[in-house]
Amino acid sequence: NLFVFLDRDGTIMEDRQDVGNPRGVARLQLAGEGLRCLQRAGWRLLVVTNQSGVGRGFFGMEDVERVHRRLEELLAAEDVVIEAFYVCPHRPEEACPCRKPRPGMGLRAMKDFDFSPSQALVVGDRESDVLFGRNLGMRAVLLSEDPTVLSGAEVVLPHLEAVARWVEPSEGERGIRC
Repeated sequence: NLFVFLDRDGTIMEDRQDVGNPRGVARLQLAGEGLRCLQRAGWRLLVVTNQSGVGRGFFGMEDVERVHRRLEELLAAEDVVIEAFYVCPHRPEEACPCRKPRPGMGLRAMKDFDFSPSQALVVGDRESDVLFGRNLGMRAVLLSEDPTVLSGAEVVLPHLEAVARWVEPSEGERGIRC
């Protein structure tokens, strides 16, 4: 089995001010297509997201869960299934071991799904996502419209469909034909 750890805001869905409101959920352009292609190539999808708005009292975990259900509905319409959501609700200053870039959510997922870092890839739109992957010993992809951005990522790509074309599928061919 191969697994992709995906950041949520700015990677799968638009990063908006009110990330605790399911009515504001909108998937990013080409996210559904890219995720569907990854799944067809044998990759299982896991979301890892920092949601410090919970710790700051802006919204509750029940709001986060409603946002995830709405995102699942939008993706299901495109034949995409997210296997699990991992959430760190803590503020940065709490130094929680599950808050990205620390590896806590990834370690939990690897235990839950019984896989090793060599079977996984991390994709996100921030350097903390790249560091999360590096802290777990995984390959990391940074999503950015600027391909020259300096990053510790293995590669910088503009969107999830480009990630799907870049990864090596389980059949061993480079790139995916969707």
